[in-house]
Amino acid sequence: MDFWTQVSRLILKGRFFILIVIAAFTYFLASQMQYMRFSYTEANLLPSNHEVNVEYDHFLKLFGEEGNIIILAVQDSTIFTPKKFNDWNALSQKIKQFPEIDFTVGIGDIKKLKRNKKKQKFDVEPLYVKDPQTKEEVLKIKHELFDNLPFFDNFLYNKKTGTIRTVIYLKKDIVNTSIRKDFIFNTLNPIIDKFEKDNNIDVRVSGMPYIRTMNAQNIIDEIGMFVGLALGITALIFFFFFRSFRATFITLLVVSIGVIWAFGFIGLFRYEISVLMALIPPLIIVIGVPNAIFLINKYQQEVKKHGNQAKSLQRVISKIGNATLMTNVTTASGFATFIFTKSQLLKEFGIIASINILGIFVLALLIIPIIYSFMPLPKEKHLKHLERKWIEKAVKWMESIVRNHRFTVYATTIALIIVSMIGIYKIKVSGSLIEDMPKGKQFFKDIVFFEEEFGGIMPLEIVIDTKKEKGVMNLATLRRMNKLDETIDEIPQLSKSISILNLVKYSKQAFYSGKPKYYQLPNNQEKNWILAYTKNSTSNVKFLNNFVDSTGRYARMTTFMKDIGTDKMSRIEERLQQKIAKVFPEKSYSVMLTGKALVFLKGTHFLINNLIVSLSLAIILIALFMAFMFRSFRMIVISLIPNIFPLLLTAGLMGYLGVPIKPSTILVFSIAFGISVDDTIHFLAKYRQELKANNWRIKQSVYAALRETGVSMFYTSIVLFFGFLVFTISSFGGTIALGGLVSITLLFAMVSNLLLLPSLLLSLEKKIANKEIFKEPTLDILSSEDKK
Repeated sequence: MDFWTQVSRLILKGRFFILIVIAAFTYFLASQMQYMRFSYTEANLLPSNHEVNVEYDHFLKLFGEEGNIIILAVQDSTIFTPKKFNDWNALSQKIKQFPEIDFTVGIGDIKKLKRNKKKQKFDVEPLYVKDPQTKEEVLKIKHELFDNLPFFDNFLYNKKTGTIRTVIYLKKDIVNTSIRKDFIFNTLNPIIDKFEKDNNIDVRVSGMPYIRTMNAQNIIDEIGMFVGLALGITALIFFFFFRSFRATFITLLVVSIGVIWAFGFIGLFRYEISVLMALIPPLIIVIGVPNAIFLINKYQQEVKKHGNQAKSLQRVISKIGNATLMTNVTTASGFATFIFTKSQLLKEFGIIASINILGIFVLALLIIPIIYSFMPLPKEKHLKHLERKWIEKAVKWMESIVRNHRFTVYATTIALIIVSMIGIYKIKVSGSLIEDMPKGKQFFKDIVFFEEEFGGIMPLEIVIDTKKEKGVMNLATLRRMNKLDETIDEIPQLSKSISILNLVKYSKQAFYSGKPKYYQLPNNQEKNWILAYTKNSTSNVKFLNNFVDSTGRYARMTTFMKDIGTDKMSRIEERLQQKIAKVFPEKSYSVMLTGKALVFLKGTHFLINNLIVSLSLAIILIALFMAFMFRSFRMIVISLIPNIFPLLLTAGLMGYLGVPIKPSTILVFSIAFGISVDDTIHFLAKYRQELKANNWRIKQSVYAALRETGVSMFYTSIVLFFGFLVFTISSFGGTIALGGLVSITLLFAMVSNLLLLPSLLLSLEKKIANKEIFKEPTLDILSSEDKK
């Protein structure tokens, strides 16, 4: 008695105990779902000890959390009427009162610097004392702001378009907590909605805390949608093939328990739910249904042969068990390779995905035979799908192609590889913090608005270490910073920078009676008394306090970047580094670029390199599985070719369609390779069994394997195709690309495994078919009976 026969007996004899264990474990994992957490920060794609992360952490220690700004803006000429203007400023004052807010900077908060000659300091006075009551008063305030206060240009107003905005600074200790989410949804959004209704004005809202909150909520909303759609579509396709309500119900039961396990394991491991992690529950449904197809299809085939239920169930486990184990192990291996990357995000994804793929295999192998053991035999109408004419015709067509047109198969394959290689050279590497966000959502439209009006929302930070206390206020340092600032102004993808320069320039303007033409750095003669005035006044400009550290050694320049690809970001970084090297001598200064935009840029390149390693590991690992099963290098090559070929086709298609390589799209290859190799294993397993049954006659064995496995391979590939296609209705660009590309790749893989693989076996029959290759009983696994 072999291993799988013993397993089948244990399962069927201990069915009550097994069901109790499954129920108890499912209850336990369901209880862990309460610990699921949604990410409140951007995904950091770099390991914690990476140089870029170390520098960013150093920046945070000096200046605190950078992404604590929420911005409100209005582009409407009617805002400059008394009621709306006063309501807009009242909105800022109201928001300021909440405990989650550090401070706000709006038009009503503006304090002008005024020279006090007697005390040699700058006094501050409000832009206006009382709320304006006439339009003339409002326009006077507008003129003062737009024409006489360049300090606030691109910060509180855009002179060209008349857009004004209010900047809200969240308390830094709540930015990466659930308090931020609660404040935005329960307090900020309702207040803004009321203002919009009362004044009939559209308020634009943005800033990294706001974007992250709205984006995270979108992920939460889509998880339920994906799970529901994946269940619905796979169930519909399953029922179309099998025409059996109970078979469909059993399959839905298995994958539903699998979804509970997936959520439960995420909670058990205390992992955060990111865009990537949110894909796992529907992924388990899509991967779990093919397991059910193979098991139920085999059960119905056995029932049709002899009508003995006990014998049918035993053979389902003993014949399909090993095959589904190997296919699920290879699929899990494709995901498990992410564990070997240095990205925490990918490690967590790989761990949860691989555990749950093996979990759904265990559930299918146990639940399906056990439930059928309690049910009567399938009726004749449930077995009709086994004799469908159109399926038979499709299989006969494939057999005809393999039998008579192998040269055409090879010529087409070679031609497609050449065309794909040309396409691969057209692929570009890209990625940004927001490019995969849902473009149809209002918060994304607001991102585009702020890019056009104020130059971007992704912070890029420049930290200047003067290597001595109070070195920042040295005029030579300020002049060097000014030269770097001029370069930033020349780059259209960057906004105007904010730094201590702004205050120093404003101080000179105030010294010369507030004339805008004096908004510039002081010269050597002016510096001592103007800087002395400035030091007495910096505490009155609160939002600039964070741009010089407490010792005066470190200065910070902040600019904001538009949503551009990583290739453009790299060129911008290179240009800034060249200017820094030219302006700041290494002996006296140490300058570093950091900020979330740059961390993401570096993280994208790092992740892509790691995913290439991951794909290579997947190929090597699956090649080792093939070596274990076939003991032949030629068979390893033959089994890998039909699965690498679809990856080349997809990569070429990406090049022609202009789909860039980025974290979301490069995942496609490892996932698709791990899944597509399942068909190869099923086909070769059946082929080996037929070889033994047909006394090592190659042609008969290949055709028999094609006839029997072709139907199941077609069924499972269709389920996988439409299952992954579900992801294309996502509002996230990365999820859409992932779903569409995996679907296409798996469709290519099905055709490749049904035409190219048997063609290769027939063409190389004399070199690969011998008893030595198949002497191990590794793959006695598929549907026909052992030769008696």
